[in-house]
Amino acid sequence: MNENNEKLTPKQISYQNLAENIINKFNLRGIEGYYCVDREEANAKVKRFFTPDCTISWGGSATLNEIGIIDDLRECDDYVLYDRALASTPEEKREMFGKISTADYYLMSSNAITMNGELVNIDGNGNRVACLCNGPENVIIVAGMNKIVENVEQAVSRTRNIAAPPNSVRLGLKTPCAEFGRCGDCLVPDCICGQIVITRMSRIQGRIKVILVGEELGY
Repeated sequence: MNENNEKLTPKQISYQNLAENIINKFNLRGIEGYYCVDREEANAKVKRFFTPDCTISWGGSATLNEIGIIDDLRECDDYVLYDRALASTPEEKREMFGKISTADYYLMSSNAITMNGELVNIDGNGNRVACLCNGPENVIIVAGMNKIVENVEQAVSRTRNIAAPPNSVRLGLKTPCAEFGRCGDCLVPDCICGQIVITRMSRIQGRIKVILVGEELGY
């Protein structure tokens, strides 16, 4: 936690206090929790986990782009990157996912996090939540405090009505939520809600690491 509370705004102090309570809940669930005041601190925190020549990949995330970590990784030669953007054909994508699932570190955000420390995520094809559940040795999640909700019910609602519409627009998907700005409970081919995964614990202690950030990040 940041010790220079006198330099923080009341909102930042409130975020920090809330984050501390959620991190305590993470600890009970086998999840490592951390708090960073802003995106610059979060960017630096993520990098501290990496070791030279480790393998790194990531799921689609506005948050990761906003903290600048993806651009930094692509400009650095210290690591081996499994960048799914480089795969174009179905065969290349399948081969790339095989590599991603063995990565030392997998980066992502979470669509919602409950006060009780549960993670709730939606996915269209399932590649992101698959890596969260199993595969990569370490999963590092970066999430702004705007992702915090009271309970799982609110978390699912948030993923479908707050996160899914702008993500569908970002990805150019033809879904009701992209057109109307809220969930239409659709079953169209571009549906971004193919899987809804609730992570309530990590059986591998510390495999999942969550960095909460005292800013509004992502969707």
